[in-house]
Amino acid sequence: MKVAVTGATGFIGSHVVAELSRRSAETIAVVRDAARIPEEWRCTVCTMDISETEDETLASIGSPDAVIHLAWGGLPNYNSMRHIETELPCQYRFLSRLVKEGLRTLLVAGTCFEYGMQYGPLKEDYEARPSTPYGYAKNALRVQLEYLRKEYPFNFTWGRLFYLYGEGQPPSTIYSQLREAVRQGRECFDMSGGEQLRDYLPIEDAASLLVDLALKETDAGVLNVASGCPVSIRSLVERWIRENGWEIQLNFGCFPYPAYEPMAFWGDVKKLSDLKRGTEHEKTL
Repeated sequence: MKVAVTGATGFIGSHVVAELSRRSAETIAVVRDAARIPEEWRCTVCTMDISETEDETLASIGSPDAVIHLAWGGLPNYNSMRHIETELPCQYRFLSRLVKEGLRTLLVAGTCFEYGMQYGPLKEDYEARPSTPYGYAKNALRVQLEYLRKEYPFNFTWGRLFYLYGEGQPPSTIYSQLREAVRQGRECFDMSGGEQLRDYLPIEDAASLLVDLALKETDAGVLNVASGCPVSIRSLVERWIRENGWEIQLNFGCFPYPAYEPMAFWGDVKKLSDLKRGTEHEKTL
């Protein structure tokens, strides 16, 4: 099976490509800069700016059976109007061309920010109430693709990603900032009060799940990509320090809590668990 990955050199994309290689899948890395592709990657490289695509887009990326779409610009500024004014029309134009030209399976990275300021365990059938331009644009893209699907049927999974951590994370994330503070030999790490509850998943687990969904050509609609286990930021950071044997003190209360996030939310993973159980059942038949 042939799978194309957009945003292949990003944090998530690089782990997804590595996982596809482990599964011996025929992989196409769609990137803007081929120079960023590691030499050890066993994949076909397609250099493309998705904002400049024309007709025969599917053929230009190697006519894959499935696309894992991870590309999205303008981050980590969640409040930038770029998400609505630039990213949304660009993303839809690119993906709709793939579908109209015959793409069979499309898996797109959504975001928990589509839920907005809702508290507690968040289920896929909850109404989307985005409170940032980023969350709005992502959800609007999902709605557009669902309308498109009525005219051009294709397997569609919208993976609402919660919080991921691991090797290669952007420097703005708390995991990367903590690692950098340790590397610099700092005695203290400044952070918020740390009482907010979040849903964190190791990037390796998320990459494995996304690859599973693509290779099985899953048609799941909206799907929370999450652990389902709420954890306070304080206890999470303390665990990272303990697991890595780092020596650094935490300085709580230095930063305010983000205004665009509720204090406590995590993903309901019943749908994901049911999907996994169904797959395991198929393996035993």
